[in-house]
Amino acid sequence: MPALEHFINKRIEKTEIDEFLATELKKAWYGKVEIQKTPLGTRIVIYAARPGIVIGRRGRNVKELTEIMESKFELENPQIEVVEIEVPELNARVMAERLASRLERGTQYRRAAYSILRRIKDTGAKGVEITVSGKLTSHRARYKKFRQGFVAKCGDPANLYVDAAVAYAILKKGVIGINVKIMKDPELLPNEIKFRRDVSEEKLNEIAGIEKSAADEIIEELKATEKEEESEVPEDSEKSEELDESEVSEENTNQDEEKSKEE
Repeated sequence: MPALEHFINKRIEKTEIDEFLATELKKAWYGKVEIQKTPLGTRIVIYAARPGIVIGRRGRNVKELTEIMESKFELENPQIEVVEIEVPELNARVMAERLASRLERGTQYRRAAYSILRRIKDTGAKGVEITVSGKLTSHRARYKKFRQGFVAKCGDPANLYVDAAVAYAILKKGVIGINVKIMKDPELLPNEIKFRRDVSEEKLNEIAGIEKSAADEIIEELKATEKEEESEVPEDSEKSEELDESEVSEENTNQDEEKSKEE
């Protein structure tokens, strides 16, 4: 099998497993899954806000998931590990599912969206953007965006710090689509400059000494180059300068003699 086809198949397999777990573990506030191949088998790490629902009573749900992974997805000796999401408010998928469940229970979309927005922002996110689309108030479909803070749209900040997820709320009047983007608060963005105020005097003196020594070296190099240029001056040029001076002196004497004759 070519390498490109191998990686594509692995990615498709992970996407299928992710979609399956998202539907099966919807009540557990499923976040994401990590799959690792080991010599002993396949290690599957499931992140959820309610790990107790994933595990089930006496581990019954985990056993069922293990059997499904082995039979349906043909994974070798799957070992499932459940990890609790420490801060569910910073997980886009969890918050999108929460908003969808509120809409399905009959909460007005503006109230539900602003509640989720404030909750995410109060947790420490740098920015939040929630898009709700569908038949919101009338028979004609439209969309509404709710923003707060800063959310990067492109570049490395968008790839590294923005978590995005999509969820769907099934209502009587139709399906409502929900898109949540959460930008985590990085220490420093590429367009920001941070000044250090805790630099000691010793460090400043050391930096000043380094700069002074570098300046002295440059001055010495310039002096050396000037001496080399002076030593490389040809003798003909010196002789020509002496001749010019003698000619000027002869002209001056001739002018003096002419003035004396006129007098």
